[in-house]
Amino acid sequence: MNFGTIGAGTVAQAIAAHLVTAGHEVTLSNSRGPDTLLDVVTRLGPLASAGTAAEAAAADMVFLAVRWPQVGDALAGLPEWDGRILVDTTNNLASMRPTVADLGVETASEFVADRAPGARVVKAFNTLYAQYIAADPRHAEGRQLLFYAVDDEAAKADFHTVADTIGFAPVDAGTLRDGGRLMQVGGPLSALHALRQD
Repeated sequence: MNFGTIGAGTVAQAIAAHLVTAGHEVTLSNSRGPDTLLDVVTRLGPLASAGTAAEAAAADMVFLAVRWPQVGDALAGLPEWDGRILVDTTNNLASMRPTVADLGVETASEFVADRAPGARVVKAFNTLYAQYIAADPRHAEGRQLLFYAVDDEAAKADFHTVADTIGFAPVDAGTLRDGGRLMQVGGPLSALHALRQD
């Protein structure tokens, strides 16, 4: 399985570093173009490369790691998803201040899924501060919990395996609607940092 990121900030780089350490190829992309990511991919090593958003989105599993106001633009104009997995790491913040945008009954990942037709969307990594994503998830006391929400059973199994392989302790929070509500800003799982003893 190969991986891509749409967005190449702190969260995307942290996830990419875990994937590369586990031996996976990762294509990172941002809105400014591949040339702006040369230092990043050099630091990550030979399994990391820089590409366009379309090239990153062609991967088997793609991580959406942009700020909430950029979600629509980041997903616009990409090739058909054809069942590939899109992991939504975003938080529904109207701006840099912690103000949640009003989506009605729809969760943020349902909003994302509407803008990526054909993608199997998984919500993950949004409940953790970036420092906890970047750090080694394996600790003497246990592994960092990683909550996720998803509607598709096959995507659930694939994501669970990947998260486990890179060292996290994945926890199924439910569907994009129910689990997404638990995980969104203000929900009981938001910013909950805990370890699971194996």
